Amino acid sequence: MGRAHSNAWGQAPKFFDLPLAPAMHTVSARDAGELSAFAARWGWAHTTTDWRTIARDPEVHLVDIGTPNHVHAEQALAMLAAGKHVACEKPLAGTLEDARRMRDAARQHKGSKTFVWFNYRRCPAVGLMRELVREGRIGDVVHVRATYLQSWGGPETPLLWRFQTDAAGSGAHGDLNAHIVDMARFVTGEEVTEIPGAIVETFVKERALLDGSGRKGRSDVDDVVAFLARFSGGASASFEASRLAHGHLNRNTLEINGTKGSVAFDFEAMNVLRFCDATAPKRLRGWTEIMATSGADHPWVGAWWPDAHVIGYEHGFVNMAADIVRVLGGQEPAAPLPDFEDAYRTQVVLEAALVAARERAAVPLSRFA
Repeated sequence: MGRAHSNAWGQAPKFFDLPLAPAMHTVSARDAGELSAFAARWGWAHTTTDWRTIARDPEVHLVDIGTPNHVHAEQALAMLAAGKHVACEKPLAGTLEDARRMRDAARQHKGSKTFVWFNYRRCPAVGLMRELVREGRIGDVVHVRATYLQSWGGPETPLLWRFQTDAAGSGAHGDLNAHIVDMARFVTGEEVTEIPGAIVETFVKERALLDGSGRKGRSDVDDVVAFLARFSGGASASFEASRLAHGHLNRNTLEINGTKGSVAFDFEAMNVLRFCDATAPKRLRGWTEIMATSGADHPWVGAWWPDAHVIGYEHGFVNMAADIVRVLGGQEPAAPLPDFEDAYRTQVVLEAALVAARERAAVPLSRFA
């Protein structure tokens, strides 16, 4: 994430006309040797191995947190208390309790703006998807179907921090389901009200330690989580995340079915939005593929290349960095940005799914109010 975020801050002012010019002032990490090389490569002016010094630096106005999940809260709370604006990687925190503390701190420090890096909102095809749903092109939403499938988490993968509950909070659930829950909420404009049921499984229970000793340590996060949901408008939904789905490298999919049609997105073809107009004559009815690459018609595209010249993974981060700077400069973003309040709602959904799996029972989200 350090590379993705650094690239975004460096590229945003080169491609977007922004009300402020972001200056990449200081980058912080634990390894001083690696940090100096990283800063030189990505354009950071200063480095520190003590992130707390950033809170005391009057020249820093926005702090971007890209650390493991379990330290998000400590760092965000310190920066908000120091009067900084804060952008934080997703999920908001490793636990619901930490996420609640972050939300409450953001409420308290009203002069500081907060942002959460749900970068898939910034894919032009997803932005178009939201527009079509909000315009009523698919009618009333009746079903949401979302998957995020990867295959890198097999037994050959060592015991990274992402496989340890103390650091990550959860596995595929917080890493992947967080994205698709956020996307579903973003596109539909509705909130999840209940988790009728969920399954949580850990298939790989031991992984090689990173010290090269050949010894193994316990992998105690979920590898696979699937759950059902109900939305506030009455729609049913299914969400599935896995790091063990061979054949799927980064398959982030969202399909919305409505009374008048459907829309579908697959990140492995991220420039395409599929649209089915169920009001069309039957002889013409079916899926249409829309290349979301028109600068005049699709969000964020106009800042990039000539029409039909596709963009990639990194552009979602750049698009978000540009929208953050717009907000800080008093302008409107191209589409709503998630803040700590917004991301907390996604965290509640994730927690409710884990509780539903543990209790083998339906869990209303009102339980966490």
